Amino acid sequence: MKTIKKAALITLAAALSLSLTGCLSFGNKDETTIDAKAEKRGFLGLGGAKPISEQENATIGVNAYLWRASLDTISFMPLASADPWGGIIVTDWYANPEKPDERFKATVYILDTRLRADALNVSLYKQVNSGGQWVDAAVSAQTQIDVENAILTRARQLRLSNVK
Repeated sequence: MKTIKKAALITLAAALSLSLTGCLSFGNKDETTIDAKAEKRGFLGLGGAKPISEQENATIGVNAYLWRASLDTISFMPLASADPWGGIIVTDWYANPEKPDERFKATVYILDTRLRADALNVSLYKQVNSGGQWVDAAVSAQTQIDVENAILTRARQLRLSNVK
């Protein structure tokens, strides 16, 4: 009878020590590490973290590809202001050195968090130098469409470069 009690006590002590060892190994990890891993895997390994594009959308308020593509496309013009949360990029006047008698200014509106053609609107302004005075002039609709298409093409390239 004493032998059975001793064996039960030894088994109980071994089980308790294994339980404490298991708790100590979990105690070395902080909650953020566990949460980060769980977020990557998702619930029961399903789902998981959002794609990079959606994460970027959450941080800047507009589609990240359209935002980056807009900045890349009009990078030759001096930047006056950029609001990544409102999706508005405004440039200052730019004159092509080969044609110094006219200058352009652009305003880009990114209207959606999705990568869509209707989520982009570009407004161009043109002035011509007439006798030392800058005078407003009309910009052809095709020029605005060409700038929008250049931005959309660049956005698609950026999107495809992130697809694995």
